Amino acid sequence: MLINALQPEESRIAIVEDGRLEELYVERDSQQNLVNNIYKGKVVNIEPTIQAAFVDFGVGRNGFLHISDVEGQYFPDFKPPRRDDDDRRGPDGKPRRRPNERSISMKPPIQQVFRRGAEVLVQVIKESIGTKGPTLSTYISIPGRYLVLMPHLKRTGVSKKIEDERERRKLKRMLREIDPPEGLGFIIRTAGVGRSVEDLKRDMEYLLRLWKRIVENIGNAGSTGLVYGESDMIQRTIRDIYSADIDTIYIDEPEAHEKAVDFVKSTMPAIAKRIKLFDKPVPIFHDFKVERAIDEAQARTVKLDGGASIVIDQTEALVAIDVNSGTYRARDNDPEQTAVEVNLLAADEIARQLRLRDIGGVVVNDFIDMRAERNRRKVERRLIEALSRDRARTKVLRVSPFGLIEMTRQRIRPSLRKSVYQDCPCCEGIGYVKTDESMAIETMRFLMTLADNKNVEEAEVECHHSVAHHLTNAKRRALTDFEEEYEVNVRITSRADVSPEHLIIKAIDDNGRKIDRLTIDQSHEF
Repeated sequence: MLINALQPEESRIAIVEDGRLEELYVERDSQQNLVNNIYKGKVVNIEPTIQAAFVDFGVGRNGFLHISDVEGQYFPDFKPPRRDDDDRRGPDGKPRRRPNERSISMKPPIQQVFRRGAEVLVQVIKESIGTKGPTLSTYISIPGRYLVLMPHLKRTGVSKKIEDERERRKLKRMLREIDPPEGLGFIIRTAGVGRSVEDLKRDMEYLLRLWKRIVENIGNAGSTGLVYGESDMIQRTIRDIYSADIDTIYIDEPEAHEKAVDFVKSTMPAIAKRIKLFDKPVPIFHDFKVERAIDEAQARTVKLDGGASIVIDQTEALVAIDVNSGTYRARDNDPEQTAVEVNLLAADEIARQLRLRDIGGVVVNDFIDMRAERNRRKVERRLIEALSRDRARTKVLRVSPFGLIEMTRQRIRPSLRKSVYQDCPCCEGIGYVKTDESMAIETMRFLMTLADNKNVEEAEVECHHSVAHHLTNAKRRALTDFEEEYEVNVRITSRADVSPEHLIIKAIDDNGRKIDRLTIDQSHEF
């Protein structure tokens, strides 16, 4: 694990495995990180049509709280309506239930739970993305290294990700041994597998001290405000990501190194000796040859071994990933075998790129078509296996008849591209601009709109220098004809410091004054 904290405005953490960048986390001071923070908020609006409330929690942007994320303590007297067995079954006699129907039907309408001005304790579970505000929940959870404290759960349990039944029974016995206090809930995380009772007890005591401080902050807070702030990215990443597979944690900033050592000594002292200060004069990411891999992680095309590649296109609603065989050929030059080998390589790389870029939402993977059903299943299994190490929740569908594998990945915060890059001021994010010829033709059309006005004496055209070059050469005859026919003098001004689509046409009357209602402004400044 490499931690780059020398720049005060930005922290970067890279997980490098056998010299290959596997995970990357970037956080900047200018980008407020709210996920897992707990706030005291006030309901400012209720929308019964979508069964949601909007909560002011003191950050300047209202959060979104859906009824499915409202904990039962807010409606203690509610009794869910009973249904007759006939109502619960369809014409075929089988139970019928829409997705998430149970969680919503077991709760009252949100307009019966909250009123405007009501106070509510909420936790941010998803950052604001685009025009959407942060997503909130009243199910409070405070993660430790091996346990998660859930104050209102009132019972203990084991993470669903731990599937081995023998291990689950063992962990439940250990939970009973540490004797958690009544009224508070604890869940053992996957990191708790193989830990001792003493490790779990130490983590529980740390979480109880934290909860006591949060309760005090709730009492001291006003109507809205922060009552618990999540740890900084370095502590958070060590807590959530560190495993026995990580040999060493290098940190290049002395103060950050000292804080990290103090943190692990209080939570997992056995690994304190693995945290080392990187004190070479060369930047840490350059020394481990990670910087170039970070740049490649933002490229549209990602090269695979043997000449194959994948192309990643992100849109507002989904991400499309196209698999190309390129120059890759199987040993026996068999097209089906080539498709299978390329698809298997692509499945591994797709899972890696999703982690590196922190891509969330709907992802459509266009694999190379395969005729044999067993090969399709093989690629499906490979993709699911490659995604198993991802900490974000994923769901993968089967290969469609068109060779597509649709999947979803949990979206917690904006992707790495949104955090590091901005839309190009020239193309405004679409990836291309109009040609010089197109802009020249468009300019001629706009000039024609001035022709019918007898007050126009002169037209001033301001455009990119390449468009001006096209107008004064390829369109010279058309401009001369326009000037002679309509008795309008056209003056072209070229600029190199504007977008290729920059275009301003000013209509000037015989007194040298601009006619505002005839002015055309399609400028793209940057």
